[in-house]
Amino acid sequence: MPASKNPAIEDYLKTVYSHTEWQPDPITPKALADKLGVAPSSVTEMVKKMAAQGLIAHVPYGPLRLTDDGRERALAVVRRHRLIETWLVREMGYGWDEVHDEAEVLEHALSDRLLETIDARLGRPSRDPHGDAIPAADGSLAVERFVRLDEAAAGHAGRVLRISDRDPEVLRSLAAAGVAPGMVVVVEPSDASGERVRIRFAPGGDGDAHAVPAEASPIELTTEAAAEIWITG
Repeated sequence: MPASKNPAIEDYLKTVYSHTEWQPDPITPKALADKLGVAPSSVTEMVKKMAAQGLIAHVPYGPLRLTDDGRERALAVVRRHRLIETWLVREMGYGWDEVHDEAEVLEHALSDRLLETIDARLGRPSRDPHGDAIPAADGSLAVERFVRLDEAAAGHAGRVLRISDRDPEVLRSLAAAGVAPGMVVVVEPSDASGERVRIRFAPGGDGDAHAVPAEASPIELTTEAAAEIWITG
């Protein structure tokens, strides 16, 4: 079976790619095993197989990096995943906190023809419901400078680029607070404890859905929730 159609290899490629999409440090075999929920020995064997196929560059006990071919294949899987998430939210009535696991299954099953049909029906979206960029069919990807919200300095203003879909409960709490991709936020001085991040919304978001009333008050987020949000740098 070709590597691009092997669900296990697709999961490895996507996980390696996703690890460095929003931070610079390459993934280690141990971290990969933890993320995938498999034994380190399983990772060792799969990495050898993928390296033999020219998908991963790796030295023993060192970090893992995708080759050009591996990155191309990883982006194809990422495209499937994010288009499916977008389709489930827009067309099937799912909440943004409900789509990740469904997309994990469907990304391996959809034909290229059906994926193209979904992409066209949705109007070629550039971002999924969480703000992650959707790679184009040719593998190109829009990239902007970013900073994680919990690491942004007081006074920094930026548009919410992405909210991690790792924790559905965090997604629900942020939705309740009105935080969504496309919103423009300004970081306020933190409280003395440093355990919360204060932000206020500002005009200039993407579209009418993110209009901000003039009397909008600052809101407080836990540092854990703020660490799941990326804004323009």
